[in-house]
Amino acid sequence: MKKILLDMDTGVDDALAIALTAAAEKAGDAQLIGITTCFGNVENTTAVRNSLSILSALGRTDVPVFPGSDRALAAKEKYIAGEECFLIHGHDGIGDAGFPLSEKAPETTDSVDFILQAAEKYGAELTLVPTGPLTNVARAIQRDKKTFEKIGRIVLMGGALAVKGNVSPYAEANISNDPEAAKIVLESGIPMTMIGLDVTHKTRIYSEETARWKTYGVTGTLFAEMTDYYIAFNNHEGCSLHDPLAAAEAIWPGTVGTLPFTVKVETESVARGRTYAVSYPDEGDSDHVQVGLTVSKTAVPLFKALLEEMLLSLG
Repeated sequence: MKKILLDMDTGVDDALAIALTAAAEKAGDAQLIGITTCFGNVENTTAVRNSLSILSALGRTDVPVFPGSDRALAAKEKYIAGEECFLIHGHDGIGDAGFPLSEKAPETTDSVDFILQAAEKYGAELTLVPTGPLTNVARAIQRDKKTFEKIGRIVLMGGALAVKGNVSPYAEANISNDPEAAKIVLESGIPMTMIGLDVTHKTRIYSEETARWKTYGVTGTLFAEMTDYYIAFNNHEGCSLHDPLAAAEAIWPGTVGTLPFTVKVETESVARGRTYAVSYPDEGDSDHVQVGLTVSKTAVPLFKALLEEMLLSLG
């Protein structure tokens, strides 16, 4: 069974990725060994609180949560979530749906320490799934790249190769929040899979689907109202399943069709946060980043069905 470690800035789509991973574990396809947090959709302390609340709602208080980075690598001050974050994810980061606070406390071990401990313990069995800024991951590589490289697979949500960004014409939000960290990670030479806007915009969930969740008891209603907040931001035209798609590819390899590229990250110009591929040997000849470009037609219905089954069982 795959060991899954989620590294996230727990907002709405991160919460759905937690639920999907828990559903996959119930189906016998994966084991969620922990969640490490960072800033991004929300502040790091909020990401910790939200992770604990979502796990509690899913009946998974056994899963440990490890606090992580509260600012970008080059930032002197802690990250403070702005109005744009509230518009997308709600003031609490999970759709203002009213998830009860968990009584469980987070772990005292730092996220980076736990990532490296898990890499040492599980090795090739471990899949790391970063769905927020890559700050924790970059710090782990900087601290002990040799140990970090023992991780079996890395599937990250972030970037945009052949489509426009979602925070600027050039940049996707996770990369934009810490381009320096993304540069360290994506240009490290370590094999990884990048699930970016090229494919996440092709996977959507609609209010007709979340309406069914409201018949599945309190937990189903909480998840429905949380997701409906996200959908409303998109003018009720459904919302992209960014982080759940990365989790799905981590659990069921082949969900996303990929091609290998040498990926670089822009950190200096007006295009700061842009992810781009190079094609000349002097710019980089290590095609170590598998970039998602297509999505399996059967994958999205599968993981929507698993998520729905999980919520139904809780109801």
